[in-house]
Amino acid sequence: MRYQVLSVSAGPGGAQAPLHLYLWDNSPELDDGLRRPLVLLCPGGGYAMTSDREAEGMAFRFLAMGVHAAVLRYSVAPARFPTALLQLASAVALIRTRAEEWYVDPARIVVQGSSAGGHLAGCLGALWPEDFLTSALGVPPELRRPNGLILSYPVITAGPFAHRERFRNLLGPESLDRAGALSLEKRVGPQTPPVFLWHTWTDQTVPVENSLLLVQALRAQGVPTEFHLFPVGRHGLGTAGPLTAGRDQRGLQPECAVWMDLAETWLHNLGR
Repeated sequence: MRYQVLSVSAGPGGAQAPLHLYLWDNSPELDDGLRRPLVLLCPGGGYAMTSDREAEGMAFRFLAMGVHAAVLRYSVAPARFPTALLQLASAVALIRTRAEEWYVDPARIVVQGSSAGGHLAGCLGALWPEDFLTSALGVPPELRRPNGLILSYPVITAGPFAHRERFRNLLGPESLDRAGALSLEKRVGPQTPPVFLWHTWTDQTVPVENSLLLVQALRAQGVPTEFHLFPVGRHGLGTAGPLTAGRDQRGLQPECAVWMDLAETWLHNLGR
């Protein structure tokens, strides 16, 4: 495995964010030259921090599936929109540009996001063709386009089921009237790549209605979607297994841990 930390920016002179890369190396003993999918993780944290529970432990689980992984520690408050989105778009463009060097399949670059990180991933999935990204980054839309999204208990809506604190961190308290423009159930469309999505019924922090609204919108737009709703589980589960459980076993929910096995099947079928 090759481990690297690179910086990506929100455009020339923009805020920098560390991109942690966990890359399978190739070997003549295995399948030299094999191009693997890459999953780029955006941890949650309410746009106030990036959670360790949704970072390295999850990356290692994806590595065990035979795919590359990366973790973006994007800028959070007091940074405002679109800083984190620009950093994420830069990261996807960088990975696609260096796909041959890193043995990445450029047609299977998937962005994963948890909670607020799910909102960030969803923003790229919906907004990647937008002109403001091209103007800020100077890279063509096809370089920054994700080929799929994996969303874990994501923040989606700015409507009645919104988590206002997250949008306040993203936009600033004086700009909450702009939140509707980032309500993703209103922004997805035919440009949105295939989606794998899961949530829990008992999530008290980001209500399951966020995912239900997104699924309805994706269905209406004809976007291929796999959705799993688990009956029990608190917010912020990460893998829902021991790799991301706290000392008090917070985040351990064995009946939800199967989501990563389901995502593995989805991931290996992507684009086939």
